[in-house]
Amino acid sequence: MKLVIGNKNYSSWSLRGWLAAKQSGLSFEELTVNISGEDWEAQKKEWGDVQPSSGKVPILWDGDAVIWDSLAILEYLGDKVGRDRFWPKDDVARGMARAMVAEMHSSYLPLRREMPMNVRRRIEGHRISDDATGNIVRILSLWAEARSRFGGGGPFLFGAFCAADIFYAPVVSRFITYGVGVPGFAQAYMQAVWEHDWMQQWINAAEDEDWVIESFEMEEA
Repeated sequence: MKLVIGNKNYSSWSLRGWLAAKQSGLSFEELTVNISGEDWEAQKKEWGDVQPSSGKVPILWDGDAVIWDSLAILEYLGDKVGRDRFWPKDDVARGMARAMVAEMHSSYLPLRREMPMNVRRRIEGHRISDDATGNIVRILSLWAEARSRFGGGGPFLFGAFCAADIFYAPVVSRFITYGVGVPGFAQAYMQAVWEHDWMQQWINAAEDEDWVIESFEMEEA
């Protein structure tokens, strides 16, 4: 299998696809591309008519199968290795985890726009809108419910590391970058995610990258 991902410092969706591939336990080749660079344009031309994602990442290639979109990649891998590797075994917990992942996949646009992922930076006094604040409150409420109802078996949202943690990992990164104040339970959860071996691999690689997206680095006026 080959997984095409973007810049590790900024690409939240690439992080989700990459964590899903790691969680699967399957071997895969990682191809990192600069989607705004000439190399990516050349790669797309080489692929010819196979343009399933319209140039977006991540993309998983597995023989004749081409899967784009992080959630589709996670579900495809779940079909290959067994869904219990990604989702809680308990029916009720699994239902909530699926709903949380779906909400993360489709919602929180103000948060995404105003607090883009930037693993390397730490920003103080970042101003956000009421809509983005509402996103943060909603996310923290979901984390609290998952932890209180289903988190007794470990430090993650549903105890063991699962699809929900994969999809909220970039939110953890955003909260750390922008210094979002969170209650103690959320601090403990964020620390568990941040210190996970796979997250540390991603973070270290992001810190070693040498290209910059200027629009994500501009200070507020």
